[in-house]
Amino acid sequence: MRAVIQKVTHAQVDTVGNDGCDTVGKISNGFMILLGVTHGDTEADARYIADKAANLRIFEDEDGKLNLSLKDVGGSVLLVSQFTLYADARSGRRPSFSHAAPPAQAEALYRLTAEYLREHGLTVETGRFQTHMQVTLCNDGPVTLLLDSQKLF
Repeated sequence: MRAVIQKVTHAQVDTVGNDGCDTVGKISNGFMILLGVTHGDTEADARYIADKAANLRIFEDEDGKLNLSLKDVGGSVLLVSQFTLYADARSGRRPSFSHAAPPAQAEALYRLTAEYLREHGLTVETGRFQTHMQVTLCNDGPVTLLLDSQKLF
């Protein structure tokens, strides 16, 4: 499982359809998390990502040091499924998405990750799985981190 975590002052996700845009998730201070799932991922991977995100100390303390977690600052999470985190663009011009998990597996683990984040006492908003979405955010810092549950990076 892979996650792109961005510290944000605010973030919003809208679904896009024939009748325009519909806001489905919106937060202020917290994390915008893009989450990708691959074939071998399990509940343990979802737990790892949720625990790591909830406890990352990347908010400033009174001395200006990145020393506080999302839980410490009362932040929220906007979690959006992002199968393209497993795209392979090493050859050719069109990326392969064969490393992304099938939709049923990916959706179950995406929802489980949201639930594990909520178990940490966090407010979690989500996008809509397998829909065209537009994400708007203000990256604070900017601070952006990459997580991989297999610890590849």
